[in-house]
Amino acid sequence: MEVSPYGLESLWAQGDFVTKGVAVLLLAMSIASWYVIITKALQLLRLRKASAAAGHQFWDTTNLPEGVATLGQDNPFAEVAKAGVTAMSHHTAHKGHLHDQLSVSDWVTLSLRQAIDEASGKLQAGMAVLASVGSTAPFVGLFGTVWGIYHALVSIGTTGQASIDKVAGPVGEALIMTALGLAVAIPATFGYNALVRGNKTILAKLNKFGFDLHALFVTGARAAGEDGQPNGGKAKLTAVGRA
Repeated sequence: MEVSPYGLESLWAQGDFVTKGVAVLLLAMSIASWYVIITKALQLLRLRKASAAAGHQFWDTTNLPEGVATLGQDNPFAEVAKAGVTAMSHHTAHKGHLHDQLSVSDWVTLSLRQAIDEASGKLQAGMAVLASVGSTAPFVGLFGTVWGIYHALVSIGTTGQASIDKVAGPVGEALIMTALGLAVAIPATFGYNALVRGNKTILAKLNKFGFDLHALFVTGARAAGEDGQPNGGKAKLTAVGRA
């Protein structure tokens, strides 16, 4: 089968080490961005399930160990709840040392905030890759285009043939690099924006969950919503057995 003189195979076969290096770099950037997009999207799906459990199932239990068990493992909602339980246990066990320096409210707040900050850092992991790919890939492709056109013009000047059939092939192959750069950058940019929105939603729910936990540990009951009920519904979970 005859290879098209205007396709990617021809670009690779006729390109020098710079052209091939740019193509390999764009391929690596594309693989990295898609890996981040897919893994982070799957992570957000799991966190949405954990968020639903934190909003309903957790508060329908009768004690904290049972409530924490409903959140599952390896998710920030479970880690925040465990951090709150650990903070209360620590404060109770060392009350004689801590009560004059730090109130239970401040101690729980610091512990919950640290857990939420750690969860936020994990959510942001990999986002820098998408931001970098989305902002640099077009310029990497443009560099490949400029380099290809430069060599096309040198070839034309050397041979003295500047007809359309002689110019179209080399210039067209060079412009493919720009298209490849855009093909890498566009999914990375859209993926970044979508994941940022998803992360903000999860963080908002995580902060709300932390606020409710703080109210539970400090006052013994979940914070009330606008209707006077615990966040819009009757919560069964109390502070009994939180140690």
